[in-house]
Amino acid sequence: MSADKADLLIIGAGPAGLTAAQYGARANLKVVVVEQLTPGGQLSVIDVLENYPGNVEQLDESGNVRAGLRTGYEFASDLHRQTENFGAGFLYSSVISLKKEGETFTACLSNETSITAPAVIIAAGSKPRLLNVPGEKEFTGKGVSYCATCDGNFFKGKKIFIAGGGDAACDEARYLSRLTGKITLVHRRDTLRAQKALIQRTLDNPNIEVRLNTVIREIKGGVKVKSAILADTKSGAVYEEDTDAVFIFAGTVPQSALARDLNVSLDEGGYIITDQKMATNIAGLYAAGDIRSGAFRQVITAAADGAVAAHSASGYIDERK
Repeated sequence: MSADKADLLIIGAGPAGLTAAQYGARANLKVVVVEQLTPGGQLSVIDVLENYPGNVEQLDESGNVRAGLRTGYEFASDLHRQTENFGAGFLYSSVISLKKEGETFTACLSNETSITAPAVIIAAGSKPRLLNVPGEKEFTGKGVSYCATCDGNFFKGKKIFIAGGGDAACDEARYLSRLTGKITLVHRRDTLRAQKALIQRTLDNPNIEVRLNTVIREIKGGVKVKSAILADTKSGAVYEEDTDAVFIFAGTVPQSALARDLNVSLDEGGYIITDQKMATNIAGLYAAGDIRSGAFRQVITAAADGAVAAHSASGYIDERK
């Protein structure tokens, strides 16, 4: 297995990892970012990035809009290009193990190479939480989806169920409402848990029906999704309703398996516990973004985490020298 050396290894290229890479490279460190998919992470599937400071509509000299808000994908592309311009290197592979011997971390990758570094930032983010109901796995990609911007166009004018009640569910419902007027958002509690502005926007949208105290018990179909079994959490009533798709936004699960291998302290949800410097209980190991315990889990806070983690890692490396 061939090996490479870095000063700072960053696992994950979402907004936290990319920002960390920028700050690390600008500190004159040899930075290597390992990403298993594409740079941007969940940022790439955000339709309109309306709440990032400074991301506003561009106006011409007459005050007319000449360009709208950047999408998450556009923002991620810019962030990636900016990071490369600062000199960070990228490897597209998966980290299958992370070990520490003495003061050196070794990451073994799925492409049969390894990287050693004195400092590591885990910014691997999270993945969608499953409903774990019958039919969910069987119909994933056949009407069950976890990404509206990825799959929404397949269901223009179709009937769609959305499961969830947080920011993501409301944001994605808004996007889908531009494609169809037949959306039902179901949430297991008696109130949505998104930010107030998002809740009001969802409730005011004529293309979205909000059905509270409701859960999806099963997803049914043949070649593709045809119906969903729903239950009223108060009355206990169970009923079946036709649908063409089920989009699921029921929260996320942290990608913290590598941290477990190193006996890193985790909270009850599996998120990595850090101090204000983004440092874990393992010297030289930092965490940033959605994977971190207590994070607000917004693009801006992920970027801030990444900057702090890289600054802390740079100081740690300097001390070792």
